[in-house]
Amino acid sequence: MLASNNGDPRQCAANLLKLTRGENPYDRIKGIDAAITDAPSASARYDAIAEAEWVLDTYEPRVEVEGIDFEAPDAQGGDFSTITQIKLREEEDNE
Repeated sequence: MLASNNGDPRQCAANLLKLTRGENPYDRIKGIDAAITDAPSASARYDAIAEAEWVLDTYEPRVEVEGIDFEAPDAQGGDFSTITQIKLREEEDNE
């Protein structure tokens, strides 16, 4: 997302977390693994948090993850979401 240097970093991070792995034809590992929805809810929580951290660290270096929480209103139906707190990294060009 930074390579094209467009868009607000917060919006880019939100878009990354909405992608499903394999959805982007030019970068098949970008996004969250959809297999998490079939995992037991006890392990899905930790897998989803790890996936979200990895995706943001890898594809959006302009933000820093402060915390991620997992919410599953209908875990049996595969309905879950991650609530992510991020902050913008300071530019190092201020010399």
